[in-house]
Amino acid sequence: MFKKKRMHHARKLVISTDRKSIVAEQIRTVRANIKFAMKDKECRTLLVTSTSIGEGKSTIASNIAISFAQEGQKVLLVDADLRKPTMHYTFNKPVSPGLTNFLMSNWCLSNVLKDSGVIGLDLITCGPMPSNPAELLGSSTMNIFLEETISLYDLIIFDAPPLLSVADAQILSAKCDGTILVTSSGTTEKRNLYKVKEVLEVSNAHVLGIILNHFKLEKNHYYYEYYGEKD
Repeated sequence: MFKKKRMHHARKLVISTDRKSIVAEQIRTVRANIKFAMKDKECRTLLVTSTSIGEGKSTIASNIAISFAQEGQKVLLVDADLRKPTMHYTFNKPVSPGLTNFLMSNWCLSNVLKDSGVIGLDLITCGPMPSNPAELLGSSTMNIFLEETISLYDLIIFDAPPLLSVADAQILSAKCDGTILVTSSGTTEKRNLYKVKEVLEVSNAHVLGIILNHFKLEKNHYYYEYYGEKD
């Protein structure tokens, strides 16, 4: 879906900067599919994770959050990757204070919220990186965080670490209404997908679907013809 980039500043918020592009339309399709997948239950908390590092989960989580905000919903985007946070780079905000200040130091929610610069979207960055991320995400304080944020927002989206690297995403997926898995075209191994399936089944996660990232469309694809995409 997205072309692979390596620099932090290249994490493009395409849904905001180029709303008529193919990628922006794909993000809106993801938004619609999330709604269809949760038609029998309201989705208030959404987890975005991946099989391994470098598959673009953080970029996708950011664009999905903006897409819902553009629709008029009040959205909170939370950097729950407490080992390798990136949301402060994406939105050009300080990493602290953030989620870990709330979880470890009893900060008020209002003191860790940040204005994302997008109407309808608030941001909570990681905060100081802790020594016990998995324990924090599974704590009773995290449950309190969820209760407080659900009372204030229509949708809370968590950017979590890759599932096969650490237990963090598995723990958090059990607390969220839905989980989206990001994979990378041409690089994600099939055996890793089977492992992820087992991990999510153990945690009773509600998997809404898989997003295939870094897929390159051919120039004669109908999307190009429909949207008039140019080099």
